[in-house]
Amino acid sequence: MPRHFCDGFSRRDALRIGVASAPGFGLTLSGLLQGQAAAAESANSSRDNVSLIILFLKGGLSTIDTLDMKPQAPVEFRGDFDPIATNVPGIEVCSHLPRLARHADKFALLRSFTHSNSDHGPADHWMLTGYAPRAGFNPNLKPNNQYPSLGSIVSRSLGPRGSVPPYVCLPRMHSSCGPAYLGPTASPFVVEADPNAPDFTVPDLLPPLTVDSNRLDSRRELLQTVDRFTRTNEAKANSAALTTSTFRDKAFNLMVSPQTKAAFDIGAEPDALRREYGRHSLGQSCLMARRLVEAGVRCVTIDHTNWDTHYDNFNVLKNDLLPHLDSGLTTLLRDLHDRGLNERTMVVVMGEFGRTPRVNKDAGRDHWGPSNCILLSGGGVRGGTVVGETNARGEKPVGDTTGPADLAATMFDCLGINPELEFHTAEGRPVKVTNNGRVIRELL
Repeated sequence: MPRHFCDGFSRRDALRIGVASAPGFGLTLSGLLQGQAAAAESANSSRDNVSLIILFLKGGLSTIDTLDMKPQAPVEFRGDFDPIATNVPGIEVCSHLPRLARHADKFALLRSFTHSNSDHGPADHWMLTGYAPRAGFNPNLKPNNQYPSLGSIVSRSLGPRGSVPPYVCLPRMHSSCGPAYLGPTASPFVVEADPNAPDFTVPDLLPPLTVDSNRLDSRRELLQTVDRFTRTNEAKANSAALTTSTFRDKAFNLMVSPQTKAAFDIGAEPDALRREYGRHSLGQSCLMARRLVEAGVRCVTIDHTNWDTHYDNFNVLKNDLLPHLDSGLTTLLRDLHDRGLNERTMVVVMGEFGRTPRVNKDAGRDHWGPSNCILLSGGGVRGGTVVGETNARGEKPVGDTTGPADLAATMFDCLGINPELEFHTAEGRPVKVTNNGRVIRELL
C-alpha cells in the first residue's frame, strides 16, 4: 500500500507524475547538450576527477534511531531499537543496519549538524542548495528553488566530462534540484524512471529497443526535411535557431554513443551484484549512480522517499526502509572501494531534517530540524570519523555546530570548487555558491 507524506503526496504519486514534462524540470536532450557547452567554458580542472553522489532521503531520516542512537536515554526517547558495534571501535549504529556496520571505516558521521527549519519544502531547499529560503518561499511551486541546487552549481562550475551529462537526477527530480538564477544550462538530466523496473529505459536519451539504428537515421533525415525552415533567411538571422539545430544533431549522436549506452545500461550488471545492491528502487538507484560517476557524470542526486515516519516509525524502518538502505548504501560504498573509485567519488547521505527525540502517541517521530546526522564517504572524507555530538536525548548538538552552508562548502571544496565563488543573477546581483559556509576540515 502507498504511504503518504504529511503533505499528502505518496511515493507512488511522485513516480507517476511526469517530472521532466513540467516547465522548469530538467531539460530536453538537445537543450542539455547546449548547456554542457556553456558550462564547459567555466570548467575548473583543479580536482577534475572527483564526482558527487547525493542520496537524499526525502521525508527525513530518523537519525536518533539509526546513526546517532541514545541507548541510555529514557525509553520514550531512545525508542525500540538497539545499537550494535561497527568495525571501528567506539562507533555504533542501529542493529537493523548490520551490513553498514561492517564498513564504518569507509564513512564519517557528522553529528554536529543542525538548522532551524522543520517543514518539508523549506528544509529540503536549505539542504539541497545550502541556502535557507527567503521570505515568500512557496514549496508548492515546481520547481521551488530560489537558489541553485548543489548539483547545478557543480554542473555550472565544472562542466561535462565527455559525452555524458554533468548532472543527473534519478529516479525523479526533486523540486529543489533545479538551477534557479543559473538558468536552464545548469539543469539536471532527469532519468524519470525507476532503475528497478523490469522494462527500465531512460526517456529522451536512449531510443526504444524496438528502434534500430537504421530507423533512427531515417528519423533524423525526416526531421531535417521537416525542419528546412532553419535554412531560410529568417532563421539565419536567428543564431539561437541554428545553435539549437547543432545541438539537436549532437543529441542524435549521443543516442547511439557507446559511452552513453554503457552508462545507462544497468542490465549489463551481473545479476549477483544487482541482488547485492537490492532489487528495489533505492538499491538499483545506487547502482545506477555508481555507473554514472564511473562514466564521468560529476553529480548524481538520488531522490528516495518516503522517510516521513510520523506513524509506526519502528515497524516501517525495520521492515521496509532500513533493509533497503542497508543493502543499497553499503554495496555502493564497497563497490566504489573495490573499483578504486572511492577517492574520486564523494557520497553524502542526508534528509531534510532529523526526527523528534521524543516518540509521539502514534509510535512515530515528527519533524526535527535542530538535530540531524549526515553520513559522508570518499572524495577526501576520512573514514571511521565522528564529528560532533548531541546531548543525552539527541535534542541538539553540544559544542560547535555545523549547518547546510558548511556542508555545501565542504562538498564544493572536495570537488575543487571555491566556496567563495560568485555567480550573478539576471539582474547582475552577485551571489556566492555558499552562504558563508566553512569547510568542515575535521571530516577530511
